[in-house]
Amino acid sequence: MLPLWDAATVTALRSGERMPGWHPSFPRDDDVDATAVWTENDPWGPRSIVVDGLVAGSIGFFGPPTPADDGVPEVEVGYGLVAEVRGRGIATRALLWSLTHCDRQGVRVRASIAPDNKASLRVAAKAGFTTIRGTNGDGELVMVRPVP
Repeated sequence: MLPLWDAATVTALRSGERMPGWHPSFPRDDDVDATAVWTENDPWGPRSIVVDGLVAGSIGFFGPPTPADDGVPEVEVGYGLVAEVRGRGIATRALLWSLTHCDRQGVRVRASIAPDNKASLRVAAKAGFTTIRGTNGDGELVMVRPVP
């Protein structure tokens, strides 16, 4: 289940308030950082990743698609889970679900991943991210999933 964030969720994340239904290790710093790209009812915005009935991570796009240099609409995705639920294929399933929205609209997707984050690199590879564009200013690999 990947419910879109609402104002109450974002307010709690920003203020440090805990909401019922959150995993004890949620939110991670990256989840709080994702509130910066949140806009009410934006389907491209952050969503909760629910595992065993608890919010245990987030996934979302960093805003709506914009044309890349070659004119193809493109968007960046970010995702992450609390450590206790990793290694179960959850991030891969959440990413694949999110990519169906992009596929229907002809949007190419990129992800910036630290080169030492082997788990995230595996998730991206399983989801069809096949091209490495180089690195960004933070030294992360910029991986791209072509439009199918």
